[in-house]
Amino acid sequence: MNNQIILEIKKLKKSFSGLDQPVLNNINLSIKSKEKIAITGVSGSGKSTLLHLMAGLEEPDSGYIKIVDKDLKTLKSDEISILRNKYLGFIYQFHHLLPDFSVIENIMMPFTIRGEVTKKNTLKLFSIIKKLGLENRINHYPHELSGGERQRVSIARAIITSPEIILADEPTGNLDNKNANMVFDLFMDLAEEFGTAIILVTHDLSLAKKMNKIYNLSQGKIKVS
Repeated sequence: MNNQIILEIKKLKKSFSGLDQPVLNNINLSIKSKEKIAITGVSGSGKSTLLHLMAGLEEPDSGYIKIVDKDLKTLKSDEISILRNKYLGFIYQFHHLLPDFSVIENIMMPFTIRGEVTKKNTLKLFSIIKKLGLENRINHYPHELSGGERQRVSIARAIITSPEIILADEPTGNLDNKNANMVFDLFMDLAEEFGTAIILVTHDLSLAKKMNKIYNLSQGKIKVS
């Protein structure tokens, strides 16, 4: 899929009751394979809503979203779940790790869900763990990890399946500056290695500037900064 459009948004509109104007209005956006973009904007501008729509977690009022040429509005919910699991990875501000599972179990969860816990994928797991400096933490549980370690585990879980795109919503927003930059640089290195596109929502302009493009979302409109 090199240089192909892997996510396309056309004339997307999303409103919520009680608001005077749409949160998203006539949004057009396309993401190519391996491309890395940032979406910035003030709180409440609709950045997270846009990510949720991209992931098929919410439905737009109008317009369409295509992931690898599949129009989400034409798919059933279980088909969207399969598409999401196959092509997308997710990283959030809060790690959302499963508290009763160890580091290694959390990272392997996407493969466990798929029924693909193979020797090849296990070797891939240990390669990623080493790159993220988590070798000595694999049997620990989330409550035994630092904030930076938990977020590195969530990065490993997101990228383990080599998704086409990772949707990252303020992925370092819960970390101090030193840890934020360290964790983000590790994330970028892995995404480059695995050929994964990134759609990053962030308030941190220093992180946004590491992307190929920066878009700003304001009053329902999106434009290149």
